Amino acid sequence: MNKQEIFEHIVRILDENFSIEAARVTPEARLYDDLDIDSIDAVDLIVQLKPLVGKRLNAEAFKSVRTVQDVVDALHKLVNEDQQTA
Repeated sequence: MNKQEIFEHIVRILDENFSIEAARVTPEARLYDDLDIDSIDAVDLIVQLKPLVGKRLNAEAFKSVRTVQDVVDALHKLVNEDQQTA
């Protein structure tokens, strides 16, 4: 799965589950400041993203995440780690 596909999946999740308009979700959008995602929402987002990676997501991997692009990069790294070890 490439970064564009991951981004599109995140946009869909934010739109469908958090009622955030897709147009507001850009790679530069800050989760807390621009999209009003609080810590509880962030946990919900991680739960929603789990099927994308196919394994439990470690919250530690997302501690430094601030923007949508940070989420994309973190997920892309996790997906690629799985493919390299498979």
